[in-house]
Amino acid sequence: MASLLKQEIDKRRTFAVIAHPDAGKTTLTEKLLLFGGAIHVAGAVKNNKIKRTATSDWMEIERQRGISVATSVMGFNYEGYKINILDTPGHEDFAEDTFRTLTAVDSVIIVVDGAKGVEKQTRKLMEVCRMRNTPVIVFVNKYDRESIEPFELLDKLEQELQIAVTPLSWPIGMGDRFKGVYNRYDKSLSLFQANKQHIADDVISITDLNGEELVKLVGNDSAEQLKQDLELIEGVYEPLNEAKYLKGEVAPVFFGSALNSFGVKELLDCFIRIAPPPQPLIAVERTVSPYEEPFSGFVFKIHANMDPNHRSCIAFVKICSGKFERNRYYKHMRLDKQFRFSSPTAFMAQKKDIVEEAYAGDIIGLPDTGNFQIGDTLTEGETIHFRGLPSFSPELFRYIENADPMKQKQLVKGVEQLMGEGVAQLFISQFNGRRIIGTVGQLQFEVIKFRLEHEYGAECRWEPISLYKACWIASNDAVALAEFKKRKAQNMATDQQGRDVFMAPSQYLLTMAQQDYPSISFHFTNDF
Repeated sequence: MASLLKQEIDKRRTFAVIAHPDAGKTTLTEKLLLFGGAIHVAGAVKNNKIKRTATSDWMEIERQRGISVATSVMGFNYEGYKINILDTPGHEDFAEDTFRTLTAVDSVIIVVDGAKGVEKQTRKLMEVCRMRNTPVIVFVNKYDRESIEPFELLDKLEQELQIAVTPLSWPIGMGDRFKGVYNRYDKSLSLFQANKQHIADDVISITDLNGEELVKLVGNDSAEQLKQDLELIEGVYEPLNEAKYLKGEVAPVFFGSALNSFGVKELLDCFIRIAPPPQPLIAVERTVSPYEEPFSGFVFKIHANMDPNHRSCIAFVKICSGKFERNRYYKHMRLDKQFRFSSPTAFMAQKKDIVEEAYAGDIIGLPDTGNFQIGDTLTEGETIHFRGLPSFSPELFRYIENADPMKQKQLVKGVEQLMGEGVAQLFISQFNGRRIIGTVGQLQFEVIKFRLEHEYGAECRWEPISLYKACWIASNDAVALAEFKKRKAQNMATDQQGRDVFMAPSQYLLTMAQQDYPSISFHFTNDF
């Protein structure tokens, strides 16, 4: 049994695709699915002439806006490996969803726009990867357009992402002069053909770069340039050191054009060989190895309305150890109750299939009737708590009001489910009982309003409120805490878990409160 479990787990590759908005992240995800045979024609994300949209962008608002606003999960088999891709939102207003997703993956592919280089959101996401020592591979996209020179781009990657790089594929020209990509990893050449929906199979193995064959294929000038570039790479960049890659110290770099399905196969073929299988996870009590037989896992995301007809919520669970089996009882740590799941699902974006079993590294969906919160742990009985999924203090605040008195019930249910997803945070003012929504970006207010209307049939309106920060408060001094809550009654609220939150109107008043009440601790995440 143990060896079968090990074989299954070793086949798993679970990773996130992350990038700044518009770098081509969702397009790359599509093409990885295309090469994996999971889909047969890719959807042009931005092209309205083709009435397909990206498989991973299935929510109505994503189709309308051409952006990803929620992490989606897709699994497929490729060359004997089970690949789980998490496509994350690039827009910074949804960064919290992306940060949480990074706790559920073993490695990351960063997509960089060849013309723009490293952008703000990419730097932020890389910081999260560095904190966790997550192995990263960089895919430089859009090389069929005029781009930054490849050597200059590699320098920028090293400086901006603060990581050593080693190019494993190399572009021959760019823009109109883009001839193809030479794969340094397995010494082969792919000739460029623009093909947005299907995949071309024209990889040529070239062992001798000095022979006539290369000149015939790409022309004399390009052949000379390629040889010079490769010679320079050998002198400047170390060969791929897999141990350093796995520690997050060096990033392999690939070049291509995701829109044209080009350079993607080289990335995927190398990825399955060098990317890590499921890794041990540090729980509060101990480190949990994926190869342990007892099942354990944690909820890293909750999604309402994956099927709008059924108002269903799905809890996304990352399996951390052992094997999950359908219809077995598992312990829900926070509620201290046993639960049995009769219809766990595996994902292909919105499409779901019931699964009988799943292994460490897999992501499964469990139907949620209100029992789960982000960060909940499930085990076979042992007391384990996986941490590292904080909610951050929001930066923008609005009162949410019902715009249609006939739809109060729908509004309450919609707000409750959307907040359960971690899209934003709900606070109830203890002074006037009004509901305050806190987000990290303006776009989230638009998304909430849109989804309430389209998924729950409820209309809301936003009203302004002037707040600086939401701070969770705690103290061992019950008298001081009671005194503080009484003095600050107008600024006190509770979160969805009923914890006390001080809604500071300004930085000055927060600083004064911290000075006046030294026995009270003020927290800017709810994870304390």
